[in-house]
Amino acid sequence: MPDVEPLPLAQLTTLRTGGVPARMIDAPTRDELVAALLEVWADGEPWLALGGGSNLFVGDEPFEGTVVRVLTQGIERMPSPRPGFARLRVEAGHDWDALVAFAVEQGLAGIEAMSGIPGTVGAAPVQNIGAYGQEIVQTLVEVDLLDESTGEVSTVPAADLGLGFRTSVLKHHYGSVPERSAVILSVTLELAEVGHAERPIAGSQLRTALGLAEGEAVSVAWIREHVIETRRRKGMVLDADDPDTWSAGSFFQNAVVSVSFARTLPDACPRWPVAPDFDPVLVIPLASFDGYVPTPVTHEPDVKVSAAWLIEHSGIGKGFRLPRSRAAVSSKHALALTNRGNATAAELSELARFIQGRVQAEFGLVLQPEPVLLGVEL
Repeated sequence: MPDVEPLPLAQLTTLRTGGVPARMIDAPTRDELVAALLEVWADGEPWLALGGGSNLFVGDEPFEGTVVRVLTQGIERMPSPRPGFARLRVEAGHDWDALVAFAVEQGLAGIEAMSGIPGTVGAAPVQNIGAYGQEIVQTLVEVDLLDESTGEVSTVPAADLGLGFRTSVLKHHYGSVPERSAVILSVTLELAEVGHAERPIAGSQLRTALGLAEGEAVSVAWIREHVIETRRRKGMVLDADDPDTWSAGSFFQNAVVSVSFARTLPDACPRWPVAPDFDPVLVIPLASFDGYVPTPVTHEPDVKVSAAWLIEHSGIGKGFRLPRSRAAVSSKHALALTNRGNATAAELSELARFIQGRVQAEFGLVLQPEPVLLGVEL
């Protein structure tokens, strides 16, 4: 577990910002990762566990702490207790898209719509990553994690991670601390054994994105190929030669709002219910039942609205940049803020604040950043 010469975080993050940390440790094995984290935690110094750096926005000042690079690799296929399914146990440092490629090659379904998403497997549950109607919560069984408070490794079921829309109990949201300070060591997924034959696609969001008619049959390999193609058109597949991909992906979250607030937005603003509207179950003890059943109270589900639509309709188009700034909105996707070459974190922050202000002024909604912010204020 030797220290390595610290590299600027601008070289290790897809937004290409961040200074040189005081210390850096590379951890290519699970044992080295655990040992490094325990040592850093014992010293009480600031720390950062760094995977692919694709969901991280780092400030310009040097990081006065230790960066532990999660470099662990490996996929283990295991049987599932459910017929027709298989489990994959994957080390945290494994590249996410390499995992998706492996699953597709094995004829396993459940994560193919998340092809092309940058970053590492260990970061996926933290963010509850998702695309085109698939989210990792749908296939995640459990994670092995190292808990800072106890210093112990434990296996935690997916149900205990508080997975929601781009969130979990492990995520460091802007302006708050994680509910649970821990680092994921491995992830176990359960995927359907569908083989390589064509089959109808159930999800309407995925069908719409790929231009498929209801009932039209395609293979998991076809889905992967066309999802990557779609993401590439939006500048969401990393390319060293394309500044539109020098970003943290979607910089702002699609906002989840109440139905009543959604009604104040223009009808043209895309929106999707985030949960089914189930009638509540009312239980009345038989001993106290007097023949009267109160009218059930139903609650409309919250609504997810398109942040990209709100940005563009607040007057900020693709390619927008402030005067003399090296930060710009992607020319392909209004949700991505991009580094057009040596932009500082201050320039990107200035652009982000400007966009927030325009959307708030037009629609009364403050967009929230999706990446983890380190040493940055909006």
